Amino acid sequence: MKIKLTHKFNEIISIDNILDAWKEFVKGKRNKKDVAEFEFRLMDNILSLHNDLKNHIYAHGGYEQFNISDPKPRRISKASVRDRLVHHMLYRVLYPFFDRIFIADSYSCREDKGTFKAINKFRSYFYKVSKNDTRTCWVLKCDIKKFFDNINHDILTAILSSYIPDKNILLLCQEIIGSFYSTIPNAGLPLGNLTSQLFVNIYMNEFDQFIKHKIKAKYYIRYADDFIILSDNHAWLESILPVIRNFLGERLKLQLHPDKVSIRAISSGIDFLGWVNFPDHRVLRTSTKRRMIKRVVEHSMPETINSYVALLNHGNAKKLKSILFREGRF
Repeated sequence: MKIKLTHKFNEIISIDNILDAWKEFVKGKRNKKDVAEFEFRLMDNILSLHNDLKNHIYAHGGYEQFNISDPKPRRISKASVRDRLVHHMLYRVLYPFFDRIFIADSYSCREDKGTFKAINKFRSYFYKVSKNDTRTCWVLKCDIKKFFDNINHDILTAILSSYIPDKNILLLCQEIIGSFYSTIPNAGLPLGNLTSQLFVNIYMNEFDQFIKHKIKAKYYIRYADDFIILSDNHAWLESILPVIRNFLGERLKLQLHPDKVSIRAISSGIDFLGWVNFPDHRVLRTSTKRRMIKRVVEHSMPETINSYVALLNHGNAKKLKSILFREGRF
């Protein structure tokens, strides 16, 4: 039996929660024009938002869209300050609840997780599967095609409703979910929403639970739309691949990227989360190295150099660190 969220809608829309959400939202943003304008009449805006939510007349607005390269081109959708405040209000209540039901080896957009925890767990699992590098360790590596664009609104709402008994909280979630769609009807979550990060983890938790309890994959790691399964049995990894495809397609309306599915021995190097992992070391992906050096040449600030050096401390990159210091003129 699934545990249920016990919080009520009135807790989310309370003045106290709105003020606490504002304090979290505004950090590092006070120099932004739209944030400064909202803050100029802060209490009026907060009371107006509270009343709209209380009277069930709140409507999520549209999005300002712009493109970034991170490193591949991405389209970011930015909601208004008012709507982003609502995202924070909802997130403050939903995240602690849902984080408790997520598997330990889901690492994206979670407190005390992240990429380095994921690649360190990858290394730990490798040693377990390979019996300390005494037998071949195979890695099934997959990527979901156009992940955010294909999150189905009806499926996401149905998953949320199985955990959230308060209909008004669910309606607020639906208002946010329905405020955006991709080129696919009734699908898509915007890159840029705080709630999108949580919603995709809730969506993919269905897959995580399937992998752990139905497939019974002991050595499984997921970071957003990238996931890997380690095993000493190549044939078993081949056999579960069509089962994975079927579950994703039928249950979640998602597809694996056809060019990003592989089963390889770790001895040949596994490219995962920006690092190419080998049995006894890992090196930064070549494209990441080039991008890093380019940014240092263009913006050779001490804090930029130091942040990259901190990143490189997680792998074998002594030569690259010396290049960064040279290009940064330090």
